[in-house]
Amino acid sequence: MFKKGFLMLAALAFSVAALAADKHYVLGVDGLACPFCAYGIEKRLNKVDGVTGVEVDVGKSTVRVTLQEGRTFSEERARQAVEEAGFTLRSYSEAEGETGGSDAK
Repeated sequence: MFKKGFLMLAALAFSVAALAADKHYVLGVDGLACPFCAYGIEKRLNKVDGVTGVEVDVGKSTVRVTLQEGRTFSEERARQAVEEAGFTLRSYSEAEGETGGSDAK
């Protein structure tokens, strides 16, 4: 009985964690050409309140931004941060799922 209760509790914990997933955004950024560019935009976006992760794909000129649960990242805020890093925001979308950068809406 104890084992069954423990398994049910573990399943409930995992399902709650899945529902409380972080938010992801995919930004198309003009001007990303090298690792130094990637470092600069990553450094700037990591200063935005609530950002927990930044993944830069220089080849695709995209940046995937992860925010804490309950936080949002408006297009205006994204544009401001990208421009402060010296780049131009080309596209903005909220992403589905938790990994990869090809699932933008």
